[in-house]
Amino acid sequence: MLPRKMFLDDMFDSFLESEPVKMKCDIYEENEAYNLELDMPGFTKDDINIEYNKGTLTISAEKKSESEEKDAKKYIRRERFYGKVSRSFYLGEIDEDAIKAEFKDGTLKVVAPKKQEDISKKIINID
Repeated sequence: MLPRKMFLDDMFDSFLESEPVKMKCDIYEENEAYNLELDMPGFTKDDINIEYNKGTLTISAEKKSESEEKDAKKYIRRERFYGKVSRSFYLGEIDEDAIKAEFKDGTLKVVAPKKQEDISKKIINID
């Protein structure tokens, strides 16, 4: 009988385990707004939290371990992520009341409109 470790080992295990789990992200500007698209497979809308504070947008997600299993399966190996991941992006001045987010098919899309610059200028007389 072969030892379980040798038989079910994947040659990339040590490489993958040393790298932290990250949310893959694309950021682009369009229509005077920052658009962020993050790949978040395995998460649900309820697992995700988005915060904006002093120019920084922070996206975090937490996947809790299943405490009760419906089937009494004796797993040899489980490849699921449980834990917390977070990414922060400095966006500067944005219209925080107009930030919109949508989660669909494992992809989170966030649109953060830039603040409109105040173009009114005032001339100050020197005494």
